[in-house]
Amino acid sequence: MMESDLQIARQSATLRVKVEETLRQAIAKGRFKPGQRLVERELCEMLGVGRTSVREALRQLEAEGIITSFPHKGPVVSTITYEEAAQLYTVRALLESFAGQQFAENGSAQDIATLQAAVVEFEAAAESGVGSRLIDAKSAFYNCLMDGSKNVFVRQLLTSLHNRINLLRMTSMTQPGRLSHSIAEIKEIADAIKNRNGPLAAAACKHHIDQAAKVALEYLRKNAANES
Repeated sequence: MMESDLQIARQSATLRVKVEETLRQAIAKGRFKPGQRLVERELCEMLGVGRTSVREALRQLEAEGIITSFPHKGPVVSTITYEEAAQLYTVRALLESFAGQQFAENGSAQDIATLQAAVVEFEAAAESGVGSRLIDAKSAFYNCLMDGSKNVFVRQLLTSLHNRINLLRMTSMTQPGRLSHSIAEIKEIADAIKNRNGPLAAAACKHHIDQAAKVALEYLRKNAANES
């Protein structure tokens, strides 16, 4: 095998990753709704890229469960059933509880400072009323939480779960009264971590996810009832 056979086209790979992330964020922010068909030609025009980049990105998002491909229809934004959401939130609560405890016990002073800044930005984003800023701020908070845990496998697993939960995140956060509670809950998480109280950080993380799950599952239950 010649060495040239192993050469990687870095530019195209970078472009593919950018297309993946752009589509991932557009779905998370509600630009593309659950059940909406994703037409390659339209995506190429929107993104200003070729079909190869779009197809590769769609394949990756399908592997993550963010989109689903159907025969004779093509890719659509995935929907989450009540049962799937319940399972996702249950596993997420377990993993984030562990991440919070590990952060409190192992995170550096810089990690804690970064987390505190993320909480401030999330509160500011909530006050701004801008949905896209809110999603970005909440994602930044969770990224800080995963980084501070110092566990690469927790990050991998939670990233996968978050990619699926993102389909519901804006819905759950924008339900009446939920946002103010969400702010208070992540402040509790950050304070427990700052005080190096691992068990309290774990409990605060679980409480936060349990409350988010209640709102999201109630929304899904009502939607299912309306459609039946």
